[in-house]
Amino acid sequence: MTAPSPRARLARTSSLVLLQPTPLCNLDCRYCYLPARGLARVMSDEVADAVAQTVGAWSEQHPVTVLWHGGEPLAAGVSRLTALLDRFPPGRGHPVRHAVQTNATLVDEAWCRLFRGRGIEVSVSVDGPDPGPGAGGGRVDRGGRDATGRTLRGVGLLKEHGIAFGAIAVVSDPTPRKAAELHRWFTELGCRVLGVNLVERKGLNTRAVHDDENVADFWAALAACGRADPRMRLRDVEHVRRYVRAELAGTAGQWAEQPVDPLPMVTWDGQVVPVGPDLAGFSSPRHGPFTIGDVREHGLAARLARAQETPWVAEALAGIDACRAVCDLFAYCRGGQVANKYFETGRLDVTETVFCRNSRQLLMEGLMRDAERSAGKARGR
Repeated sequence: MTAPSPRARLARTSSLVLLQPTPLCNLDCRYCYLPARGLARVMSDEVADAVAQTVGAWSEQHPVTVLWHGGEPLAAGVSRLTALLDRFPPGRGHPVRHAVQTNATLVDEAWCRLFRGRGIEVSVSVDGPDPGPGAGGGRVDRGGRDATGRTLRGVGLLKEHGIAFGAIAVVSDPTPRKAAELHRWFTELGCRVLGVNLVERKGLNTRAVHDDENVADFWAALAACGRADPRMRLRDVEHVRRYVRAELAGTAGQWAEQPVDPLPMVTWDGQVVPVGPDLAGFSSPRHGPFTIGDVREHGLAARLARAQETPWVAEALAGIDACRAVCDLFAYCRGGQVANKYFETGRLDVTETVFCRNSRQLLMEGLMRDAERSAGKARGR
């Protein structure tokens, strides 16, 4: 009899740590899920020090990236974010790198000097061309005005300073035409890598995309655009292709047996969210706040070491085990997204979600369609 797969367990370290220097955001995007984006608070040196101690220790084993995430990280101000960056070591044997996810509306000369001087990787949140007056775009400020123009001014400054940037676009109308439009626009903008997030039910946002045929064809068209013009990398397409190569090489099964990468999020006030970083700031009627405690009390490594003793984390890991038991693509998706499970169903131990279908299963289907169409064209020559 084959031995059962081991129970899902968290890895002891992570190559990526998310930090929230402030929950504040200067925009009010219509699909935003964040619960406290009007709260003007900033992370203290003490919180950063507690995280930096663990990050430094982990860098003895492997490179670590610290991703400053919001809210809008730049809303913390250049001086405060610089002070937080100063708390982190350069790395002990392996580098500690820094990255920022920003809407770029606050980018100015001072920010560009900081990014360039510290080698900070920049990813810009922008959804594509300005929809124009009255078009109802989703990325707006608190007065309901589209923010795309201000984002593009910030991108222009990044380019003037020679700072490479990636982008994340939120898409509410996935169609083949939309895929071609996005690929063309972001390539011409000079984006080095594009990630696409379909609108999802999460946090304060209750809408999601429900259109299987168009979603699959959207992903197929995006993959086709990437093959025709490979100047810009496509995050989601590359993820699938890495998995397919591993399957062909017979190594994908090893992915399924790896511990769960915790991707820990530490909020501005020191609360540690070990899995499902988008749960930060939320509470469950059954479990209470989605946190395993304050990083200042025991440090990040010690908090993670005992995370599975927290009931909501144990339930999330049970959900990963449930996915392992029923999903043929488990090695690819590794048990889905914890936050989406909760916000779609109210539980953490469920399996398939709308997010899983749109951004994993139909993404895979789309790339298979693109491969079949490409092979058909090759045979017809």
